[in-house]
Amino acid sequence: MNVHAFRLFHEVVINGGVMKASQHLHISQPAVTAQLRNLEKELGLELFRPKGRGLALTEAGERLAGMGGRFFALEREIEREAARIRDGQLGRLRIAATYLPANMLLPSWIASFAGIYPDVDIGLATVNSREAFRRLLHHEADLAVVGGGRELPPGLAHEPLMEDELWFVVPGAHPLAGSETTLAALLVEPFVVREEGSSGRELLLALCRLHGQPLPRIGLQCSGTAETVRAVAAGYGAALVSALEVRENIARGEVGRVRIAGVRVGNPIGLYTREGDALTPCAKQFVRFARSASGLPE
Repeated sequence: MNVHAFRLFHEVVINGGVMKASQHLHISQPAVTAQLRNLEKELGLELFRPKGRGLALTEAGERLAGMGGRFFALEREIEREAARIRDGQLGRLRIAATYLPANMLLPSWIASFAGIYPDVDIGLATVNSREAFRRLLHHEADLAVVGGGRELPPGLAHEPLMEDELWFVVPGAHPLAGSETTLAALLVEPFVVREEGSSGRELLLALCRLHGQPLPRIGLQCSGTAETVRAVAAGYGAALVSALEVRENIARGEVGRVRIAGVRVGNPIGLYTREGDALTPCAKQFVRFARSASGLPE
């Protein structure tokens, strides 16, 4: 069916005649009449009958006129939905994040974002950096927010969001708590570490190699930073953890920071996307929001 001709038929019906429809549409009356005749020929139906000096709908015309109202109402609804999807107001957003941003940053960001875009379905997966990159590369996530200065994997683009630091900590009552020492002296302690693939663990190992020190003796492996800090606070060994996450524990005296002479371990938090792949509208809006929340230009 010629949708353009059916639209003209609908306009003639709602405007009450060919003349008013042609004026409304800024189309000549003969052009409208020709389109109506073509539609009748295509459908094999008479849609109008003479009535005095004008036209009236036939029974078939009345039935199709009612369907036309629903058809074009649906068209307007589709256009509204398309606009909301295009503007990032409707859709799905999948974020893969490492433990630090997933627990310290993203919950408040997502809550604020959802207040602005309530019809966006947001999913947050807390994984290690290796898994976050894998999900992003395999289109299982739209964005990845990862802590730690990782080498950029092929196929991904990166932009910094904020700068954190990694601190060495020991139990609050440990002789080294609150003091400065050497890396070699601290490596005597057993270490509580995250699972393989976590950025904190890889940074610790890289730091030892950089300074020509033996790799730390791993006494315990935990699945999250909170568990790591609790293990240290309970009196088990040392750990390298995010300053953002451990400040309150240090303030309460549960663990103590150990400064290593000449060593500062940065822990940048970055936003990762697929290189050369256009963001979905929802992801694009969230990236703008995250930049603003981090104090970066949108």
